[in-house]
Amino acid sequence: MLGFQSFNIVFVCERAQRGERERERGSSARTTSASSLLICWFYLFSKLGIEIGGLECLYGGDLTGVEVKLLPEMSSLSRELVFLILQFLDEEKFKETVHKLEQESGFFFNMRYFEDLVTAGEWDEVEKYLSGFTKVDDNRYSMKIFFEIRKQKYLEALDRRDRAKAVDILVKDLKVFSAFNEELFKEITQLLTLENFRENEQLSKYGDTKSARGIMLAELKKLIEANPLFRDKHQFPTLKNSRLRTLINQSLNWQHQLCKNPRSNPDIKTLFVDHTCGTPNGARVPSPVTNSLMNTAVPKAGGFPPLGAHGPFQPAPAPLSIPLAGWMANPSPVPHPAASAGPMGLGAPNTAAALLKRPRTPPNNSAAIDYQTADSEHVLKRSRPFGVSDEVSTLPVNILPVAYNSQSHGQSSYSADDLPRNVVFNLNQGSAAKSLDFHPMQQILLLVGTNMGDVMVWDLVSRERVAIKNFKVWDAGTRSMALQTSLAADYTASINRVMWSPDGTLCGVAYSKSIVHIYAFSGANDLRNHLEIEAHTGSVNDLAFSYPNKLCIVTCGEDRLIKVWDVVTGTKQYTFEGHEAPVYSVCPHHKENIQFIFSTATNGKIKAWLYDNMGSRVDYDAPGHSSTTMAYSADGSRLFSCGTNKEGESFLVEWNESEGAVKRTYHGLGKRSVGVVQFDMTRNRFLAAGDDFMIKFWDMDNVNLLTTIDADGGLPASPCIRFNKEGTLLAVSTSENGVKILANADGLRLLRSAENRPFDSSRVVSAAVVKAPTIGTFPAVSAAVGANVGDRPSPVPAMVGINADNRSLVDVKPRVEESVDKSKVWRPTEINEASQCRSLRLPDSISAMRVSRLIYTNSGLAILALASNAVHKLWKWQRNDRNLTGKATASVLPQLWQPSSGILMTNDLSDTNPEDAVSCFALSKNDSYVMSASGGKISLFNMMTFKTMTTFMAPPPAATFLAFHPRDNNIIAIGMEDSSIQIYNVRVDEVKTKLKGHQKRITGLAFSNALNVLVSSGADAQLCVWSMEGWEKLSCKSLQIPSGRVASPLADTRVQFHQDQTHLLAVHETQIAIYEAPKLECLKQWFSPERGPITHAMYSCDSQSIYASFEDGSVSVLSASNLRFRCRINPSAYLSPNPSMRVYPLVIAAHPSEPTQFALGLTDGGVCVLEPLESEGRWGTPPPAENGAGSSTPHSVAAAATTATADQPQR
Repeated sequence: MLGFQSFNIVFVCERAQRGERERERGSSARTTSASSLLICWFYLFSKLGIEIGGLECLYGGDLTGVEVKLLPEMSSLSRELVFLILQFLDEEKFKETVHKLEQESGFFFNMRYFEDLVTAGEWDEVEKYLSGFTKVDDNRYSMKIFFEIRKQKYLEALDRRDRAKAVDILVKDLKVFSAFNEELFKEITQLLTLENFRENEQLSKYGDTKSARGIMLAELKKLIEANPLFRDKHQFPTLKNSRLRTLINQSLNWQHQLCKNPRSNPDIKTLFVDHTCGTPNGARVPSPVTNSLMNTAVPKAGGFPPLGAHGPFQPAPAPLSIPLAGWMANPSPVPHPAASAGPMGLGAPNTAAALLKRPRTPPNNSAAIDYQTADSEHVLKRSRPFGVSDEVSTLPVNILPVAYNSQSHGQSSYSADDLPRNVVFNLNQGSAAKSLDFHPMQQILLLVGTNMGDVMVWDLVSRERVAIKNFKVWDAGTRSMALQTSLAADYTASINRVMWSPDGTLCGVAYSKSIVHIYAFSGANDLRNHLEIEAHTGSVNDLAFSYPNKLCIVTCGEDRLIKVWDVVTGTKQYTFEGHEAPVYSVCPHHKENIQFIFSTATNGKIKAWLYDNMGSRVDYDAPGHSSTTMAYSADGSRLFSCGTNKEGESFLVEWNESEGAVKRTYHGLGKRSVGVVQFDMTRNRFLAAGDDFMIKFWDMDNVNLLTTIDADGGLPASPCIRFNKEGTLLAVSTSENGVKILANADGLRLLRSAENRPFDSSRVVSAAVVKAPTIGTFPAVSAAVGANVGDRPSPVPAMVGINADNRSLVDVKPRVEESVDKSKVWRPTEINEASQCRSLRLPDSISAMRVSRLIYTNSGLAILALASNAVHKLWKWQRNDRNLTGKATASVLPQLWQPSSGILMTNDLSDTNPEDAVSCFALSKNDSYVMSASGGKISLFNMMTFKTMTTFMAPPPAATFLAFHPRDNNIIAIGMEDSSIQIYNVRVDEVKTKLKGHQKRITGLAFSNALNVLVSSGADAQLCVWSMEGWEKLSCKSLQIPSGRVASPLADTRVQFHQDQTHLLAVHETQIAIYEAPKLECLKQWFSPERGPITHAMYSCDSQSIYASFEDGSVSVLSASNLRFRCRINPSAYLSPNPSMRVYPLVIAAHPSEPTQFALGLTDGGVCVLEPLESEGRWGTPPPAENGAGSSTPHSVAAAATTATADQPQR
């Protein structure tokens, strides 16, 4: 029906052998159920339009004996179907069936299962599992794999003094190797004559059984990695959770659409027949077999279940089994793993020789299905993902759970009307723009490189050029003679590429004459020379920033080389050679912990490189042998390329990473393009290319042209184009040496909101002006870094906040400060009435108890609160005419959301009095799960269903703070009531280490990815810094309690990192302080006034403001740069008068992308959202410079005057 190839699948009934088979598997009931369900899946696939050919069912009576057998010649889709079945079986916990199918199909080698078998010494099962992938005599790697296993089995029998068993192994298992090495077999036989085989010199270092198995396992893994028969079988394709269930839902929706009289709420009771909405008397009989399909399965009680890549915890990356973007045969990070397939011997495995993996031969299937997902997380360890689907079906029938709306790709949220089509203005450059890039943080700043070598920064609000640099070699005397000769003949150069660094503090420029310039940028007229590199002989064609282990810049050039440079020192780190033509572009990226670079050449060759000087891992041809630019979508899940060949043919394609082939080719590009067509993408949804004197747009999921615009004319044949990160603005070069700025409605609002306001250098990310050494400690980037097209997610590192708010700063709107009339006396703003701000108390029908914890979801679409009675509450805003973005706002009432089941997310309380318990929670990055505790066990909840997925770590001691590791969601830091910190691996259910340094319970944890440290705080008013490498304590400091103040004995101390990941906010009831990590140098303090203790404080999402709440009910807004008081919101502005009850905020949560919005959790159980008036656009007015305002970072004001007013006691 859909043109798919037929599946060669045969159902064979083997009822006579059923009993024996079930005894082998040990679980007849589960196997029977699995077999029945498999038939159901195949049937439903036929209803999806996939023809199932060769179907023979020879069973009679029941289905308990049915078994699936796959014929040897299987199509690509058959292979994918097996993976879908494997995923389903694993989700349903049919573990034995999963591994049986893995072995029988030979498609996926489960290294984790293999390791478990070897570690347990289940040698028969080890060989049985291996038999699905290789045999003893297949090749030298296979031979050594089996030899090592049988040798270990033999030695263990000797070690147990079981000589009869040892002789049996020698004769039956090891004899086969005598044909290849007779002397070795004789030596093995002679071990029987020794009292202890360790008397043999080669075995003298043999330890106990456990250590010997560990050593052997390490060797086996390397041999398997090197064995070509296992190539491409180590990695399970990345599938969205419950993919098979999703396809069933889609099938049922399709069937429901065909109903003549569709019901609004159809009752689907079986999957064995087509769904129809019949008459009430015509309801079909439900099938008991399908009952388990109708509900999301819940893990069994017991230990902590393993968590899949689409759950809140990603599997720990396995360095020896992750393919490079699916195109390489399991490359490994430096150092390259050694795997010897040399002579077999008695001693320890030989690991001297390193074996390179050969690149795969690309298949011919250009229409293969892409496995990548939005979060680009591999499913190497396919553990149970709790039956959660990432996909939301908009059709009426859904028998299975659908996703929480923040989990979806968001594609359905945008239409072609959201594209920036309207020309707002034109920037006159004076020379032709060759490359464009929007600032990653301040999206109203545009970097432009021209054909005359000029580099410019434009402020799109003022439409002024705020910085410019002309081409000039800074140190010509030290340059090569070839370059000096070229410059002497013609001292001009064109710019091939300009690009901002991930945090916008640096920008790189690639010139047509050998040179790369790196500039530091920290504000208006402040484009400072940072680094000059003579990178290549001839033209430098492209550059991009990457982060293999520190911030680097990747360049390529006319000399056919790719080079990697340290951006701090300019030292060359790597040189990659292998192209036979000039290298046209580079695209650094990473998958899991594998960092790599794609490169393309002018002859149409595509290669890929690891940072190991081991040569290219991929060698493919670009479509039409074109000069091509490659780039990943913002979420890192999809790979695209666009280019033009010498004949003028242009190609825009999406690649299937798992196959290394073109997945789809987009139609609509010209056949005779002038110049190389440039492209860009936005919102993980739209592609755009400059071609035929216009801009062309495509939906990523549709190969046909979506729309075109000519931008009111005046465009060159192949214009440069670039989206800003949010996709609200689009810059395009013109034929008259200009740049046109196009905008959609949101883009117009962005520009107009800051109209008539001068450029303020403090709006640039503050990390730019942190003292020099920090330039070398840029954070690791979790999204695509330095991709050659726009719409990159903000690569500012994840921050663990005061509420365990572990998120990346994405879509933070630029903060715009008004200029101040310095001739007037400055006073902080007082807000006393509801009319002076926007406030909204969220609706609540659940019993009100004080709010202990509060957080916005990472998407900004909802607020989650944890009350003191251990109950969670979730408020969600809907997208409508009054709220076009669907984000949290004080202008629109949200819904107190609950699943249809009506259950509440309630923490385990054990025997704890909830009022006395310390509450804590942490939210997963995709808003799917929340980990939470209220004095009892730690609970893991599904945010879609509110179901408890599991509980673990029963008290005592109780957990008091939770934080996810920024680079490995399998690792969580758990602050405990007994003052310890447990570093806990949830995947293996094991406490890796326990940190001790506090005297009282832990009240705060914050990770810095840039500094590679964890900062902890406790009720002892002490801060400790721990290395994330070995978890040793680096420094410790106690807060300075002001004289005359007596702090509560168990007062919380909270910590949160500034977005620069260096400066640390510490909050105590007596003070707010800024420290510089890791030495914990106190830069600034602000002591609470007499109106009451500080109950909570938190950075705004852009780290420019600090919101602090007090016990008298007021909220203060301080400038983060200098802790100067800016605004006070009194309780009368947001609370209704109630003389009988004293109500005040206990917790504050800052919106993840709206710098001026925050929420308060109150003692009466209420939650209020506050925003300034739209006409104001900010909280208060910043103090003028002469009143103490300074630079945008706390460090720069550490030595500033500290004269304090009554409301501003600062050090």
